[in-house]
Amino acid sequence: MRIFLNDDVRDVEAATLAAALEALGFGGRKIATAVNGRFVAATARPATKLADGDRIEVVAPMQGG
Repeated sequence: MRIFLNDDVRDVEAATLAAALEALGFGGRKIATAVNGRFVAATARPATKLADGDRIEVVAPMQGG
């Protein structure tokens, strides 16, 4: 299926947000996620189903000073 990851088009075979994140190289990283503008907690990612055309936003915390 075709999704948008941070506005970039990606093709994935994953059916859930957790599986898509793993396939896209985000597995195990501390990130914040949203699907179609709605925040998705880390605990909810395995149960969050994806559909063709969904927009996924991934934000990683940054350190700085």
